[in-house]
Amino acid sequence: MPAASKVLRAPQVPLVLIASQVGRLPTAAAPLALLLSARQSVSLAVAAAVVAVFTAGMAVTAPLLARAVDRRRQPPVLYGSALLSAAGYVVAALNDGRPAMLLAGALLAGLGTPPLEACLRALWPNLVPPADVTAAYALDIALQEVIFVVGPLVTLAAVGLGGPATGLITAAVLQLAGVAAFVAAPAVRHWRGDATVHRHWAGPLRSRRLVTMVLGIACVGAAVGSIPVVLTGYAEATGNRGLTGWLLAFQAVGALISGLLYTRASPGTLRRLPVLAACFTALYLPLLLAPSPGPMFALQLISGFGLPPLLTAAFLAADRLAPPGTAVEAFAWIFTAFTVGSATGAALAGPLTAAGIRTGFALAPVAGLLAIGAMTATAARPPATDDPRSRVSP
Repeated sequence: MPAASKVLRAPQVPLVLIASQVGRLPTAAAPLALLLSARQSVSLAVAAAVVAVFTAGMAVTAPLLARAVDRRRQPPVLYGSALLSAAGYVVAALNDGRPAMLLAGALLAGLGTPPLEACLRALWPNLVPPADVTAAYALDIALQEVIFVVGPLVTLAAVGLGGPATGLITAAVLQLAGVAAFVAAPAVRHWRGDATVHRHWAGPLRSRRLVTMVLGIACVGAAVGSIPVVLTGYAEATGNRGLTGWLLAFQAVGALISGLLYTRASPGTLRRLPVLAACFTALYLPLLLAPSPGPMFALQLISGFGLPPLLTAAFLAADRLAPPGTAVEAFAWIFTAFTVGSATGAALAGPLTAAGIRTGFALAPVAGLLAIGAMTATAARPPATDDPRSRVSP
């Protein structure tokens, strides 16, 4: 892709992009590593709780860490959080069959997850020309799909070589190495938040349109999060549980292809949000057919096409809608909304799938319809008093 190649040729971009990918691998690797480690000594219900605690920790602190970045600099926050998270992985690895240590370690690991995703997206305007920022966002989001393919594979390899504890230690090492390499980039060390702006307790959430968009992203997360659960039920119904991983991999490949293609897109306006949300929703509708495995692979590939363009547009919109000096926190709220939505979608998909596979698959398009409504409201022209950039914060 010409646009993607242009972004990759920009100074420092390969370094920050690869370092960010390595540092973010634990977000995909750690849940499986925690699950495998927990299942050595506790029930499946407790193991699920361990993973839930880890995910909740990430969702809670992402905006807080990002706010600290906005007010200070990236390196201290990244190093501090990475060390806290690594300590959590070590505690979980040394649990010795005690559920309390597992839960405490998972909580620390989640709470300390470095906000690499938000930090990188705040850097793009400084790394590439304005005309290439959209391509940079799209490339970043597309390559993020690689994380969710490679992360679990890294965990399985580490566990196979050294046991469940090795999977957790590997997650800690990758996270620390990624952060160290990321901070080595001059652009990261020189980046500063806007210290001249007045701060508001609500941060970027004082923009009503941003809040509306964040709620829409939570609905998008619910749609995406429901699919692994429903696919598990689908695979069991076909008599081959191993299909789940392959079907999810095909969806990730579809997202990767879509993201790379979207690097050619122009930035567009906020009016693009509901259009992309509608496309995202429409691509999930064919899954209601729940066909045999062969066609289902094709449908899963296609269903992955809608997410990267929508997320790219959402991050661009967040940069526009966030009050000055709060861009990193705004990006983190998108991450948190998507994470919380994904967890909610997974929880709702369980009983729905038990009622029927097609009923389970219906959750994604329903959540997508809610996302369309939220994105339509976000794109609507607001009254002048709702523009946070026109007001002075207390």
